[in-house]
Amino acid sequence: MKKTFNIAGPCHPDEHYMLPAQERCTGLIDLIEQEQYFMLHAARQSGKTTLLLELAQQLNEQGDYYALYCSVETVPKMTEMETGIPVIFERLKFEVESHELLSQYTFANGVENTNPALLLLKALSLFCKSLDKPLVILFDEVDCLSNGTLISFLRQLRDGYINRRRIPFVHSVMLVGMRNIRDYKSDIRDGRETLGSQSPFNIVSNTFTLRNFTPDEVANLYTQHTAQTGQILSSEVIEKIYHYTQGQPWLVNAIAKEIVVKMLDNDFSKSIEPEHVEQAVKTLILRRDTHIDSLMERLTEARVQRIVEPVILGESKGYSLLDDDYQYVLDLGLLREFDGKIIPSNPIYGEVIIRTLSSRSQMAMKERGLPPNAPAYLVDGKWDMKQFLSEFQQFWRENSEIWVDKYQYQEAAPHLILQAYLQRVVNTGGKISRELASGTKRLDLCVHYQGIDYPIELKLRYGEKTYQEGKEQLANYMDKLGCDEGWLIVFDRRKRPSWKKKIFWRTQRIKGKIIHIVGC
Repeated sequence: MKKTFNIAGPCHPDEHYMLPAQERCTGLIDLIEQEQYFMLHAARQSGKTTLLLELAQQLNEQGDYYALYCSVETVPKMTEMETGIPVIFERLKFEVESHELLSQYTFANGVENTNPALLLLKALSLFCKSLDKPLVILFDEVDCLSNGTLISFLRQLRDGYINRRRIPFVHSVMLVGMRNIRDYKSDIRDGRETLGSQSPFNIVSNTFTLRNFTPDEVANLYTQHTAQTGQILSSEVIEKIYHYTQGQPWLVNAIAKEIVVKMLDNDFSKSIEPEHVEQAVKTLILRRDTHIDSLMERLTEARVQRIVEPVILGESKGYSLLDDDYQYVLDLGLLREFDGKIIPSNPIYGEVIIRTLSSRSQMAMKERGLPPNAPAYLVDGKWDMKQFLSEFQQFWRENSEIWVDKYQYQEAAPHLILQAYLQRVVNTGGKISRELASGTKRLDLCVHYQGIDYPIELKLRYGEKTYQEGKEQLANYMDKLGCDEGWLIVFDRRKRPSWKKKIFWRTQRIKGKIIHIVGC
């Protein structure tokens, strides 16, 4: 059976190209041997379930423990313990009956569902008492639990953990989900509900995460495909894929699958070229598969907006790792820390964040035919930025108050509306590069059209110093791109100055470069 790149569910070594998941998260076996209860959290589709299945198989084959994988994904969301705990009980029973080694034992023989607050504690205690080896349980999708179900689930595990020297109980428990366990408190409907001094969230001794692939690991994965098919992926191709994905496992597999299966129709005699990568990335961004859509749905959450919006604006808020909202967004995999700044986890997510947040404006502009298609702005093969941005200034003057009110991200609305305006043009054949990062006090853009680069910097006006800072920052950005002409767009959100003062166009020469300052 030929292997494939997997983008749906856990990987299996006989079906998929894959890398040992435990190499990206070491120390798990040590904690199991130490009888610890611990947590692993990582972003969506990064290999968590694959790791759990690997670990369960390894433990069962070694023979020192019985390892039981159990997903609680089927527990209804926002349920109380009277409904949710019996579902977990039935799932555990099903997993035991399906287990190659444990099926010889009867799970929770004689335990009746009369008290959900003790059901798991009693069932697991009796089951462990009947076993001839310690039991390890790997609970997957713990994020699905909330309210009374979550509290009771954790409390019963904690009760068993504390008293297991007197009463048989689970040797080691691993809780797995997208978020750190301390963030699960947000899943309790009434935040005022007391958890008592013995909080159920205190059961976890350690927390781990599952890192992305390194460049070498990406190359290793693709080498497996080359060994099976003979199809070549050059180092340039692999470097480009790593740049766009930053090693996010689903994206790494999705790009390869798009190229091999969809673009090249499984013709392994054709080499994979850098332009194939560019097209595959564009397709993933436009297609918005479930992986990306489910992640972008989080952008509507207020706690996510609080962290993401400053990144779009280039503002620095100096978040602490103890800030639950900040840690939550990092855990989701939307953003990451790099060189003292907060940036999108990879360029693909960064692009989709902007497109998602500006999509309503893009649709409205499309319906109104604003702006016209790109050829309307081409003069002697160059894009007439003067005409294009002057028309945007007029559009902004006439529509800004109405359009900004439509946005959840009110502070970033000017940036998002301009990018929707730009997107309408570049969708006809150009490309936009965006550099989103907190602490930069601006958003760097570069429009690429017919082989020419047009660097743009966006800023919000915070005083006269904004213009001087902006010019210096844009000049440095132009140096980086090797461009001699750039555009600094400054949005003045003050209500008092008239539009005649806000809307202007000034051109200056700075350090041998032409900079156009565009007031909005």
